[in-house]
Amino acid sequence: MTLKAIALNSTLKSSEGEPSSTERMLSLIATAMDKAGVKTQTIRLADFNIKPGVTSDEGEGDEWPGIRKKILDADILVLGSPIWMGQPDSISKRVLERMDAFFDEMDDEGRMVSYGMVAAVAVVGNEDGAHHVCAELYQGLNDVGFTLAPNAVAYWVGEAMGSTNFIDLPEVPKTVQKTVDMLARNSVHLAKLMKNNPFPGQK
Repeated sequence: MTLKAIALNSTLKSSEGEPSSTERMLSLIATAMDKAGVKTQTIRLADFNIKPGVTSDEGEGDEWPGIRKKILDADILVLGSPIWMGQPDSISKRVLERMDAFFDEMDDEGRMVSYGMVAAVAVVGNEDGAHHVCAELYQGLNDVGFTLAPNAVAYWVGEAMGSTNFIDLPEVPKTVQKTVDMLARNSVHLAKLMKNNPFPGQK
């Protein structure tokens, strides 16, 4: 069985900016997924014009429809967010707002287009708030139809108000690598189960 994953990096930095700690975390997850036979495509959302709104296409210039297609073509979604002021960043919130459209996008049996997909979360920051960010993203992803495995989160939090970022660490902490491996292992396992036994629709 061949599975695909897509990772959304919601860093506020474009690819032409500074290196991204969120990218490093997503890279670790992609490597762990690869060991389980799952290939991951990573998209840095700050490189795209994702218009505000709650539909799947907000008109001319909106680049969300192409990203949406890639999400729905995958089996596993990993949403990566930095911590800003103790919250998910604005780009990850916009992603959830745009996926609000899934509530009205049903198949013939009344299932949202995201049903059957597995989601996981990655969080980095050098301030408090990792559990709060995870909770917001978990709930949002579940609301729009994704299924989450146990321990489907990997995060790193540095010293509050410190200057060291995750990308600056010479080595990945063992506890972080352990959670990354658990996220990948559990998410891939769940995605395989979902592929073979989809949720029932409305009869």
